[in-house]
Amino acid sequence: MQKKSYLCTFNCPIRVSTTTIMAKTEISTLGEFGLIKHLTKDIKHIQPSTQKGIGDDAAVLNFKDKRTLITTDLLLEGIHFNLEYVPLKHLGYKAAVVNFSDIYAMNATPTQITVSLGISKRFAIEDLEELYAGIRLACERYNVDLVGGDTSASMTGLTISITCLGTAYESDIVYRNGAKEHDLVCVTGNLGTAYMGLQLLERERLVMNANENATPAFEGREYLLERQLKPEARRDIIQELHEAGIKPTAMMDISDGLSSELMHICSQSNVGCSVYENKLPIDYQAAALAEEMNLNIVTCALNGGEDYELLFTCSLDDYEKLIPLEDVYLIGHITKPEHGINLVGRNGEEISLKAQGWNAFKG
Repeated sequence: MQKKSYLCTFNCPIRVSTTTIMAKTEISTLGEFGLIKHLTKDIKHIQPSTQKGIGDDAAVLNFKDKRTLITTDLLLEGIHFNLEYVPLKHLGYKAAVVNFSDIYAMNATPTQITVSLGISKRFAIEDLEELYAGIRLACERYNVDLVGGDTSASMTGLTISITCLGTAYESDIVYRNGAKEHDLVCVTGNLGTAYMGLQLLERERLVMNANENATPAFEGREYLLERQLKPEARRDIIQELHEAGIKPTAMMDISDGLSSELMHICSQSNVGCSVYENKLPIDYQAAALAEEMNLNIVTCALNGGEDYELLFTCSLDDYEKLIPLEDVYLIGHITKPEHGINLVGRNGEEISLKAQGWNAFKG
């Protein structure tokens, strides 16, 4: 028996379908090549670097005098997403955007993706159309070309592997290893919100499984759901930094939690850092739900993950340029390596940070 989806429509650019379940078309009626053709028949390329996309043994790209950046993310059903409450269109959008975020975090521009799927028998053609609708919407919004991929049968549910290519001039690329003592530590947006969205979805899933007549308590918390189900890459911030004349000394996106990402930058740059509890940007909806669920919102902000905001360091000389930037927050500074990686509490006490972000290999 198919489980019903209880995720109601909410104020989000992607609308969740609430139509009556209709008969669906088995994938076997098209076969692998017919399926690929069906899903990609209307794809149009917008990047001048795309010389040949889907249809040959390999795509042909021409980036001329720019460097090429490549990143890959693998998403497994039951590990990275739960289809009881994740609509396929949202999933496709998110799977693409988290790859774009990796490219932007290198101060580069995403240009092309390939999409590979492992599909179990319970999925129909209409399901994959929904998934691809989300992927294609993300590509359209971020001006990225879908140029290839693969499909295969799967014995373990849905598997999504997306590889994203991007470009940048060598002089513009920002790595994780460039932070220097006295640099400023900054983040964008807010932290812990996506994690609280996940906690809300999981709580309501348990309620609905226990009582199928219950109504999910999502009202007034749409922003939390959107941050979890439909994150956005911070292309806008990269543009703002460029226009302000700020080149970060180190940068990465926040996928595994602020603590983990700070440790990556400090380890690779051979520095320490101090960040301040009262400077962490926290959304009021996230804080309210954390209190309701007896969670420490600061811990959620430090270790929750999936925010896909940017964490970056920049020179102290750029301080005046930072002040006017919207949605950029100064949370600390870089120190000598022997100082360690510390959170300075509201009372001035220093607490050594540990990486406690999500671990896919834990049982």
